[in-house]
Amino acid sequence: MAAKLKAGDTVIVICGKDKKVRGTIQAIYPKKRRAIVQEINVGIRHRKASEGQEGGRIRFLRSIDLSNLMLVDPSTNKPTRVGFRMEQGQKVRFAKKSGVVV
Repeated sequence: MAAKLKAGDTVIVICGKDKKVRGTIQAIYPKKRRAIVQEINVGIRHRKASEGQEGGRIRFLRSIDLSNLMLVDPSTNKPTRVGFRMEQGQKVRFAKKSGVVV
């Protein structure tokens, strides 16, 4: 199965606490169907100070399910679904709303 979303794509969250927030995919895990998106689904851990480290609240990025993300169309800047088609013998991804190759 080909991946509809890839690292570096600009996406928008369609549900959850970060709904309507845009971000860039940093890493993707296709077998788990999850992705890590910049500044979306941020978690906080409290760390006790030790000899080598300062204590406090540590922010980290959690993964988000791929079903909660939609690709942002490069031409219209709105969320769109992704399709595949053959162009010059190559399989390419395209935005379904505008038809632009992503």
